Formats: sequence, structure tokens, C-alpha cells
Amino acid sequence: MIFEVCVDAVEGVLAARRAGAQRVELCSGLVEGGVTPSLGLVRQACQQGIAVNVLVRPREGDFVYSASELEVMRQDIQAVKEVGASGVVLGMLHTDGAIDFERTRELVAFACPMSVTFHRAFDLCRDPSEGLEVLVRAGIERLLTSGQQATALQGAACISGLVRQAGGRIAVMAGGGINAQNLPDLMKATGVGEVHFSARKSVESPMTFRRAGVFMGKAYQPDEYSRRAASETAIRELIAVAVP
Repeated sequence: MIFEVCVDAVEGVLAARRAGAQRVELCSGLVEGGVTPSLGLVRQACQQGIAVNVLVRPREGDFVYSASELEVMRQDIQAVKEVGASGVVLGMLHTDGAIDFERTRELVAFACPMSVTFHRAFDLCRDPSEGLEVLVRAGIERLLTSGQQATALQGAACISGLVRQAGGRIAVMAGGGINAQNLPDLMKATGVGEVHFSARKSVESPMTFRRAGVFMGKAYQPDEYSRRAASETAIRELIAVAVP
């Protein structure tokens, strides 16, 4: 079993490595579903002795991109390639819900020799069986999916079908709501060989002076003095249930 941890800080990269994960997906803005991290963060992450796949997503929201946004993605791919990333994670759709084959194939070629994972934009595509075949033709190495449901366990039947359909032509990685409690059932139900999870905990700010009622664009969270970060303990616990 290959374990990939979704992280947004160097500390998370180190926690994943120490806990025994093989790879991280590096992002920023996880409360928005993830966007491309800064180049400084990517550079530091790539120096920590673990494979780093970098999310290439120029903004929050849908996965239909303009020509200028596609150029941003190209430049981000080139930048992370130059600082030593193992791979990139991306996803593009057409307005009708089909996988954007031409642009996906273009970015796969541009990213070479890095690996390319197609992320959970797949869970918004109109037909998962059709979508899988498109990704295989585009040269995608790995698909991250929750089986088009809110969590991977809820989408286990779809994921299992995708694993059978893939037949080893593309890796199918389950992700979405995975924890140490549901991982054994998910593995049994799907037959996946890779899982993706965040294993995050709340971390209090060291700030002693606190200004109440002022938010930096995230008033739906309690305040600016608590954040979520990858937990080495939670990662270890999750890996332990799959690798006794």
C-alpha cells in the first residue's frame, strides 16, 4: 500500500516522512480544496527526503480554465519541475462534464519526466467509466478519486469498478474522508493500492495578543488563532492499520 499525505506546510512534509508515508501532495488553501503552493514552499518540501507531488490549480472553484489560466499552469509546472518535484497533480473538465482530453494530454507531455496525477475534478465528471479511458489515453499515471461521492468509503463501489476497469493501465488512488477507522473496510471493498488522506489536527496559534472579531477572509472558521495541520500521530495510526 502506498500512502500519500495531503499537506500544506514543510512541517506536514516532515510529519509524513517520519510517520512512514511514501509521498505527499503539496498544496495551499486546503479550505478551498487546494490551490498551487508557493515556489518557496515547493523548494523547501523537495529537500526533505520524500517524494513531493505538487498541486497545479490556479484558483478555487470549477475546473474549466481559460487560456490565460492554462498558461499559468504551464509556468507552474515548469517551475516545480526545476526545483525537483516528483510529480504534479491537476485536473481539467469541459463545461459539459467531460474530461478535457486535449489540454490534459498537453500538460502531461509538458510535465515529463514528472508523474502526473489527475485529481478529484474526476469526481465531478459526467461519466467515470468514460473518464477513466480518457485519462489512460492522455497518459495520466494516477487517478485520485472518492468514487464520485462525498467520501471514498461511500464511493467504494465506484472505486472498485474503476480498479477493475483500469487493469493496471493507470493507478487508482482512493481519497476523501479516509481515517484509521474506515481504511480497513475501504481496502477490502475497493482493492486500491494507494490511498490519499490529510490526517490533520487543530493547532493553536502561539499568539498571546489576540484581536477578536477580525478575520482574514475566513470568518466561517473560529478565528485567526487556530489552524489545521498534518498530525504525525494520526498518519502513523492510519498506516498501522494497513501495514500491521
